[in-house]
Amino acid sequence: MAPTLTLVLLWLGFAGSHLVLSSLPVRQAMVARIGEGPFRGLYSLVAFAFFIPLVRTYFGHKHAGPALWMLTPGPALRWAMYVGMGVAFVLVVASFVRPSPAGVVPGNPTPGGVYRITRHPLMMGLMLFGLLHLLPNGHAADIAFFGGFVLFPLVGAAHQDHRKLVTDAGRFRQFYEATSFLPFTGRSSLQGIRELLPTVAGLGIAVALVVRHFHAALFGG
Repeated sequence: MAPTLTLVLLWLGFAGSHLVLSSLPVRQAMVARIGEGPFRGLYSLVAFAFFIPLVRTYFGHKHAGPALWMLTPGPALRWAMYVGMGVAFVLVVASFVRPSPAGVVPGNPTPGGVYRITRHPLMMGLMLFGLLHLLPNGHAADIAFFGGFVLFPLVGAAHQDHRKLVTDAGRFRQFYEATSFLPFTGRSSLQGIRELLPTVAGLGIAVALVVRHFHAALFGG
């Protein structure tokens, strides 16, 4: 099977299993049968069963297939990626520092900090990661791999919004109506940037710098 097709199928399996298992009828039925803890374990196991082969397949077939575009990685592109990845890591780190109201353990529904920028900082950080890596990687296998990091967070975040509005409408709707889906599109984005603790933003940027430093050794150029 062609590497590109394999990557697409693995992404479909990863995303499809997430959406099916987290859908209300399936999730409620399985939690009632096996309990919340075992369900979370099964959910994670299924995710790893698709994601590990996905990553292994890509790193075994980087830049496979025809090239749909070729962008020269000059200084302008590199610095755009450095800045963008810094933003992506800040979003991801901030999402762990302050739990989301949509999380397994719901956080404060009053928007603040990163949630003034987007109500899905983890998902949007991953989406930004995928989008930035698509710029210099235009081969079919690259597009299939990194494109999944763009599409899955968008679909998964929308699915999460829908599910939480049904199961926890009274608490979640307040948060939903006061926040934006895509990052930096809401009226309070600038306030959110100001509210990010310097330590949180600094940690996210520090992680981005460490990853950049070891990128060639760990992932290639």
